[in-house]
Amino acid sequence: MSHDEEVTRQMASRIAQHRDRFQDLFQRYFAQLHATADAPELSRFAPECLRMVEELALRGGKRQRVAFAYEAANLTPGGTTTEKAVDIAALSIELLQAHLLIHDDIIDNAATRRGGPSTYYAYRDKLPGHPQHALGLAVLAGDLALVLSQQVIADAGLEPWLAQTMMTLQNKASLSTFVGQVFDLERDFLGVPDEELLHSVCDYKAARSSALAPLQLGLLAAEQDPKEHEPALRRYATSFGISGQMRDDYLSLFGSEEVTGKPATADVADGRVTYLIRRTLLAASDSERKLLASVLGQAGATETDVDTVREIVTAHGADQSLLADMRRFAELASTEAEQWASWAEADAVAFFRDVPVWGVQRLL
Repeated sequence: MSHDEEVTRQMASRIAQHRDRFQDLFQRYFAQLHATADAPELSRFAPECLRMVEELALRGGKRQRVAFAYEAANLTPGGTTTEKAVDIAALSIELLQAHLLIHDDIIDNAATRRGGPSTYYAYRDKLPGHPQHALGLAVLAGDLALVLSQQVIADAGLEPWLAQTMMTLQNKASLSTFVGQVFDLERDFLGVPDEELLHSVCDYKAARSSALAPLQLGLLAAEQDPKEHEPALRRYATSFGISGQMRDDYLSLFGSEEVTGKPATADVADGRVTYLIRRTLLAASDSERKLLASVLGQAGATETDVDTVREIVTAHGADQSLLADMRRFAELASTEAEQWASWAEADAVAFFRDVPVWGVQRLL
């Protein structure tokens, strides 16, 4: 077994331990929420909306954000982490993520998420012949998850300063992601965007809520001020986020549906100019660009169309170029984490040093 394979195995095991512990916590949270929710007695849609959020949230994923929060809580020597504080942070993180996924699938008109129907399409199936009601209920389900991500902190009985700071951080993460989502849609009107623009989209849309905020919240749960390490945390989150987005762009074209949770035709039909498609468009011949234009963004894209895109991508080595840069950004994150040894606990430093390797190796 190679070094990278061993690191990947260890990281997968470590993250799975956090995921399994959190899954039990999340299930208990929703059970309590159902028991205490203030919903109209005569309403069917109101309690169902909560169940729709629960279904997507508990379907889960890797829970990498949760692992970041728990590991960040152990970064600083002499920290006074309370299990309750870091649990509340983790719940807020995953409720915010549920909100972001529900609304992202509406924006992208995505049928699947995490190996099952998206919340939007689940409502469409429940309400055939009522597309506007399905859309409205999906929007409201996403809004509910957003409110719950704040309410879980407000109701936890934490020290007032801690609760307020956690809510402020989550608000900032939410706002950054909203701005990133707007920017993500804007790039579709810019032709072939500069790669620095794609980095900026990734930073706002994903890295700040998926990596930076969990790091900050974990430190807060240990009653440490994340502002003391703000530049280092931001550098790490940005490099880790870009590496992860490049991996997702690669898998959207070359990954299996069992791995990605959505068909390979989804991103081709969407027509978004990803890192991978951008490089391919710049390298392609005029005839190849015309062929790509005839396929990308077509709602009825087929597996044959996907194969056509793959052939052009591989013919110009765009896939291998992207994989090399994905690893480069992962190494930047790892190198950044190594610098934390001067102020952080060795075991937690090792996690943040090695987890980018896991990010590169997993699923490939």
